[in-house]
Amino acid sequence: MQQTVLVTGGTGFVATHVIVQLLQQGHQVNTTVRSLGRQTQLFETLQHAGIQASQDNLRLIEADLLDDSNWLNAMQDCEYVLHVASPLPMGDPKNED
Repeated sequence: MQQTVLVTGGTGFVATHVIVQLLQQGHQVNTTVRSLGRQTQLFETLQHAGIQASQDNLRLIEADLLDDSNWLNAMQDCEYVLHVASPLPMGDPKNED
């Protein structure tokens, strides 16, 4: 029996590759996205990678790294969390360090 894995930042470059590998191995995947409006984009990206993702094996949850809302829902029934999301600043940092 394959486990359910949460992958944060589901539409990101690294996360997309991680999701492809997990689905190829038969895992159920929960992934977080900032907006559910990007669902079509993610499913198309996975299709181009040869993955037939569906709502049966891939669950998208709207969640933001800067907000505590919806994270318990995203982690529901997950055995593992692969945290590959990273918030991107909207402008240049005040200090390069």
